[in-house]
Amino acid sequence: MTIFNAVDKFTMMSGDRVKIKDLLSSRLTECGWRDEVRLLCRSILQEKGAISSFTVEQLVTEVTPRARSLVPDAVKKELLIKIRTIFDENEDDDIDPEDA
Repeated sequence: MTIFNAVDKFTMMSGDRVKIKDLLSSRLTECGWRDEVRLLCRSILQEKGAISSFTVEQLVTEVTPRARSLVPDAVKKELLIKIRTIFDENEDDDIDPEDA
């Protein structure tokens, strides 16, 4: 099991997944990331406009790596701290991400 999968299952089981998603969503909005990605999508669509067969899946494939690189380090760090805090708070609980 990867660390990502363990964290994902643990946060889902502990009920903290929604809190983490809400935190990430609000921080990405606050820092302007959503607007940057929206502009990136528009730019790609204008560039590919002549290609009528350009699909949503192709757009997502092209945008995803660039969008991930645009996430500010401060947001990544805050999210990591939040996840570590959740693990520390639940350390004594019966939820074991390896058993999930």
